[in-house]
Amino acid sequence: VLMIVRDIKKDVIGTSKEVFAKDGQWLSRRMLLKDDGMGFSFHETIIKANTKTHIHYQNHLEAVYCVAGNGKIEDLKTGVVHEIYDGVMYALNNHDEHNLYGGSEDMRLICVFNPPIKGTENHDENGVYPLID
Repeated sequence: VLMIVRDIKKDVIGTSKEVFAKDGQWLSRRMLLKDDGMGFSFHETIIKANTKTHIHYQNHLEAVYCVAGNGKIEDLKTGVVHEIYDGVMYALNNHDEHNLYGGSEDMRLICVFNPPIKGTENHDENGVYPLID
């Protein structure tokens, strides 16, 4: 099998691999998915400025690296708030329930999920991505 090479502009944007939040506060460009067989999924996510998203990945672990923009993450268990900006990484290593806030400008995040997502997932009413087999 050949290595996987994808161009976000040609292969993701405007396709089913570009998923939008039901309430419009983010969009996720899913570049590697479960069917790619890598054991993780890899996404570029844009968090819109001045938004709030409740997230609680009960079925997934996620690492996130900010490459542009700004925002905040609030740990709902501890109340601790961390600033996010270009160069900051955070990892939800304990299925951490949190609020993610878009700051004064859109925030561009590079995200890895384990286990990988299939691609169509969107947050449910509890901020969870379902585990799809």
